[in-house]
Amino acid sequence: MDVLDLLVRNTSEVLTVEGSHRERAEDALTPRPGAVVGVREGRIAYVGPEAGLPTGAVGPGTEVVDAQGGFVGPGFVDPHTHLVFAGERSAEFDLRNQGATYLEIAKAGGGIAGTVRATRAASEEELVRLALPRTKRLLEQGVTTAEVKSGYGLDLATELKMLRAVRRLGTLTPLELVPTLLCAHAVPEEYRGKREDYVRLCIEEILPAVAREGLARFCDVFVEDSAFTVDEARRILSAGRALGMVPRLHADQLTACGASELAAELGAATADHLEQVTDAGLKALADANVTAVLVPTSTLFLRMRPYAPGRRIRDAGLNVALGTNVNPGSAMSENTALALGLACLENGLTAAEAYWGATRGAAMSLGLQRHGRLTVGDAGDLVVFSCASYRHLPYHLGVAHARVVVKAGRIAVRQQMESCA
Repeated sequence: MDVLDLLVRNTSEVLTVEGSHRERAEDALTPRPGAVVGVREGRIAYVGPEAGLPTGAVGPGTEVVDAQGGFVGPGFVDPHTHLVFAGERSAEFDLRNQGATYLEIAKAGGGIAGTVRATRAASEEELVRLALPRTKRLLEQGVTTAEVKSGYGLDLATELKMLRAVRRLGTLTPLELVPTLLCAHAVPEEYRGKREDYVRLCIEEILPAVAREGLARFCDVFVEDSAFTVDEARRILSAGRALGMVPRLHADQLTACGASELAAELGAATADHLEQVTDAGLKALADANVTAVLVPTSTLFLRMRPYAPGRRIRDAGLNVALGTNVNPGSAMSENTALALGLACLENGLTAAEAYWGATRGAAMSLGLQRHGRLTVGDAGDLVVFSCASYRHLPYHLGVAHARVVVKAGRIAVRQQMESCA
């Protein structure tokens, strides 16, 4: 073995997460008690007992990280974010706390429309500047890869501007970003009463322009009574797929509107939210092998019920991914630790299932075969935690325990914190 660039030792255990979502989650995490992890040239090069390291694997240039008895796992993958936007909506948050509903605020010209106005007015440089602190906060939580949606432009120029900002942002932060086009997030104000014209704009102009520049890996649609119909979503996502963008859906968040069945019909990568999913929708998703993305912070933030039925979703055989949904209106939080806790307390997952959802489950939802686990050849993305077990993460509610965050073999975050019980 060549000399390692990085070695993490003195662990309680290393979770390599080599298993499958179809097995018991505690087994799928594949813990290796007391193992060390070696990284070379940005990839995992060794996982196993320290005594098993080949002679010469550790040299003068090897950076050695002492885990101090904490556990080590893959970098978190956030499969659902809206990191790039301008403006803020704290006044709306206050209105909701006084009894106004999300839909009432939207009908009064707030909600997504308010963020659209601010984002259209911002330059690409300003969007990048505003998003950088958000990426830093995700990294400090232990997130090393994140999906990022557009959707606050709702016109050709601004949707392109947002996705170009995502691309540029990815060159300025260690956080790896996966771009998604969400031009069908809402019908913009200037197209009220002209829905069909906006659908055609998405299909005939925005999608082809994004494809020409290679700006998005996925295409997403918010399917809801207040957003886009199942038929409109089918047309937009089919057009996106024809241009090489994999379908994703905001599905069954506010009403059971048939979005899960559409995700199954289209063979979408994910159906996200699912608070109102029906048994028929769940069966369709399971039969089509669509990943369910849970975003419980959003349900909390909107003061809505019910939470997505994570226990039923998991028991139906779906791969489950867990995201923050960080965005200015319905989940202004980069707190992955809180999402893990809520996934257990409100979605009904076990600690192991929630951890799977934030690592391997999320990576699978983005088609990232070498992320979210720690086997030889995988991405050198890992987190050294200040606690000895993954079970402590959702239990110590909303508290981040990422002591050292490594992206592609390089330390991206090193935080001073005491070890916890």
